[in-house]
Amino acid sequence: MIETPYLLFLGDAPDQLAAKVAVGIKDWRPENAVGQFRMDGCNADLGLTDMTLVEAREAGAKTLVIGVANRGGVISQEWKKVLVTALEEGFDLASGLHNLLRDEPDLVAVAEATGRKLHDVRIPEVDYPIANGIKRTGKRCLAVGTDCSVGKMYTAMAMDAEMRKRGMKATFRATGQTGILITGDGVPLDAVIADFMAGAVEWLTPDNDEDHWDLIEGQGSLFHVSYSGVTMALIHGGQPDALILCHEPTRAHMRGLPTYELPSLEALRETALHLARVANPDCQVVGISVNTQHMSEQDATAYLSALEAEMGLSATDPFRFGSGKLVEALAAL
Repeated sequence: MIETPYLLFLGDAPDQLAAKVAVGIKDWRPENAVGQFRMDGCNADLGLTDMTLVEAREAGAKTLVIGVANRGGVISQEWKKVLVTALEEGFDLASGLHNLLRDEPDLVAVAEATGRKLHDVRIPEVDYPIANGIKRTGKRCLAVGTDCSVGKMYTAMAMDAEMRKRGMKATFRATGQTGILITGDGVPLDAVIADFMAGAVEWLTPDNDEDHWDLIEGQGSLFHVSYSGVTMALIHGGQPDALILCHEPTRAHMRGLPTYELPSLEALRETALHLARVANPDCQVVGISVNTQHMSEQDATAYLSALEAEMGLSATDPFRFGSGKLVEALAAL
């Protein structure tokens, strides 16, 4: 188990979105977030107290969590200096990067010398099966996006919290490092060998009560050429009964792909639903989740109203305005 509370390491994150792991922990498990550690050049800010390693230890932090999800998931030499010092100061380290802590000899050596632990959450710990496509009992909802990092995890977590509040049977199913660090369980799907990804999602969402909903954390985008494979595994392995379309309307292009424009929500609905019905012919698109963080409240409200009229679906920002509309759409199925 990863010891809490955490000091959230933002490193030299170029923008707020690059620190999405730390942001997710701060938003959904604020009791575990003692403070933040930022290096020179960091352009992310969680609104937490900036702390030195010594100050964080005095405040009770036990684990330094790498809260940055950079492209390629690498540990730079600049970061390494901080991580080594953190081990020497008595912190355990936790990371969801592809660049594993356990593959860095100097970190391993210092951890062994100081008696500290290295936690790599992006390591599959189960021998997942190949998907068989057999229909499972219970119900499943999957968030799919026009792009990466548009709020698919936030959508599922907000719906899970609202459904539990209403007395509905629901479980959030984490499929990425942020969700796993928040909930303590899940499948690091993008680290699973490709042939077993859909089977891992089947394993994660087993047979359940007929009125139970699994809220599956979405990953990537069918339209993002870098990460579309993991999305396909979620769609076919998850066999969703319901899809939620996720969108961030202020982006100029796909994240990390400046020559690619975002697809329309209509294109996402058509493509995702067609593919989902391969595994579950009864799948339906039930609502739209919009990340409006870069819009004023007035502009966001107007945009959502126009979207509902245009698409004929309930639309909301579940983190800003609540997920009630989306939950009601599920309950109506």
